[in-house]
Amino acid sequence: MSFLLQILLALIISLLGGLYILGAFRRRRPGEPPLDKGPLPWLGHVLEFRRDTAKFLERMRKKHGDIFTVQLGGFYFTFLTDPLSFGSVVKEARAKLDFNEFAKHLVKRVFGYHPIEDDHKLIQVSSNKHLMGDGLVVLTQAMMNNLQNLMLHRIGSGSTDDRSWQEDGLFTYCYNIVFRAGYLALFGNDAAKTPESLDKAKEVDRKESEELFYEFRKYDQLFPKLAYGVLGPSEKIESERLKRLFWNVLAVDKMNTKENISDWVSESQQTRDERGMDKSMQDRHMFLLLWASQGNTGPASFWLLLFLMKHPEAMAAVKSEVDEVLRETGQEVKSGGPLINLTRDMLLKTPVLDSAVEESLRLTAAPVLTRAVLQDMSLKMDNGREYKIRKGDRVSLFPYMAVHMDPEVHPDPHTFKYDRFLTPEGRKKTEFYKGGKKVKYYTMPWGAGVSMCPGRLFAVNELKQFVFLMLTYFEFELMNPDEEIPDMDVRRWGFGTMQPARDIPFRYRLRF
Repeated sequence: MSFLLQILLALIISLLGGLYILGAFRRRRPGEPPLDKGPLPWLGHVLEFRRDTAKFLERMRKKHGDIFTVQLGGFYFTFLTDPLSFGSVVKEARAKLDFNEFAKHLVKRVFGYHPIEDDHKLIQVSSNKHLMGDGLVVLTQAMMNNLQNLMLHRIGSGSTDDRSWQEDGLFTYCYNIVFRAGYLALFGNDAAKTPESLDKAKEVDRKESEELFYEFRKYDQLFPKLAYGVLGPSEKIESERLKRLFWNVLAVDKMNTKENISDWVSESQQTRDERGMDKSMQDRHMFLLLWASQGNTGPASFWLLLFLMKHPEAMAAVKSEVDEVLRETGQEVKSGGPLINLTRDMLLKTPVLDSAVEESLRLTAAPVLTRAVLQDMSLKMDNGREYKIRKGDRVSLFPYMAVHMDPEVHPDPHTFKYDRFLTPEGRKKTEFYKGGKKVKYYTMPWGAGVSMCPGRLFAVNELKQFVFLMLTYFEFELMNPDEEIPDMDVRRWGFGTMQPARDIPFRYRLRF
C-alpha cells in the first residue's frame, strides 16, 4: 500500500509541476496589469498572436486598456500601448529591462550564432563609428558606386535595347537592387587584378549578387516561422541548407579575398577573432550582419516608390527637390555625360524626401520591441498609475498600433501624406500631440533606446540614393495605373518593415 501511495504522490507532484509550467496557477496579483492567459495551456494566445499580431493586440487593448499581460508560448508578455508612457520602458535601466537577453535567443534560433560577452555593445560601438559621421560618408559613396554598377551599367553601351521597356514586379525589382548594392557596399567587391579587368570584376559582382539575392529571398520568406520556431519538416531542411550556403558564401576566408570591404564588417570580424571566436561562428556572424543590414531596406524602398507613384503631388515635390539638389552641385543627367554622384552632404539637403521616407516608414514599419524583465519592478504610466511587473516576464511595445496609427497623433493615419513631417516653413516637424501633451516617440520604425537600429542613417541613405537614381535616370510606371496599394503580409508583423501580400507589375526603361 505504501508503495502505491508513493507512486500516486509522485504522479500528483508531476501533474502539479506540469500544470505550474503550463501556467495553470498564475493569477493576477494586486497592482499588476490585467492578465489574459488565453484559451490554451502554455500556448495561451500565441496562435492568434501569430495569425495577426496587430488585430490581436487591438482586441486586447479594447478589452483591457493601455496595459495588459498575455501568455504567449509559455512566456508572459506585458504590452504597453500608451505612447505617452513609452519612456518608462525605453529609459528603464538595463538592470531591470534588458534587450540583449531576448535578442540572444532569437539570433541563436534564426542564424545559429552564439553571441560573445558584450556582443551587442561591440556592435553598437562599431556601428556608431562606421555607420555614422565620417564612416557614413565612406559607406554612402560605396553604396553609390554599387548602385551605379547595378542600375546604370548599360548606359553608353550602344545597344539598341538600352531604352526598351523592361517589365518586373515592383517589390522584386526594388528589393533586388537595394539588397545587392547594400551587400556589395558592406561585404566588398570582386578584386580587379588590373585596371583592364575592372569591367569584368563589376560583371562578377552583378552576377554573384543576383544569385545571392535569389537565395536570400528564400530564407527571408522562412524568417517569421524560423523566429517562432514552427518550421515544418521540409522547411527545416531548406532552412539548414540556406544557412550553410550563407555561412559558406560569407565565410571570413572568402571575404578576405574581396576588396572595398567596409570597415564595419572587417572590424566586427577582427574584434571577434581577437576574442577567440571560432572561424565557423564568425561566418555565422557575417550572415547575421547581412540580414540585419539588408532585410528591411529593400522592402522599405518598394513602399516608398509605390507611394510616390500613387501620389503624383508627392512625386512632383520630391522630383523638384532632387532636381534642385543636382543644380546646386552643378550636376546634370544627360546623354553622354558623366554619371551623377550623390554624396552624404547632398542627401542632407532633402527635407521633402526625408518627410516622404518617414511617412512611408510610419505606414509600413511594424517592429515589436521586447525587453526581458530581470527583476521585479514597476512601470509608471503617464496618468500616474503604477503597475507591478514580475521577474522572468517580458515587456513589449508595438508602436505601429500604439502611435503610428493613432489618429490623435497622426490625423487620417491610413493616408500617405508626403509632407506630414514638414513644418509650413519646410523644415523637419518634430512636434506631435496626444491629449494636449507632446509625444516624444511619435514614430519608432527603428526601435528606441538600447535597441534602436544603429544602421538607420545608412539605411535611409540607401533608400534616398535608390529613389534619386530612379527619378533621374528612368521612366517607370505601373502596368495598371489604377492598381490598388496591396495589403501587408500579416505573417510578418513584429519583424521590421512589412512586405506586401502580393507584388505589383510595373515597367521601366532608361531615359536615354
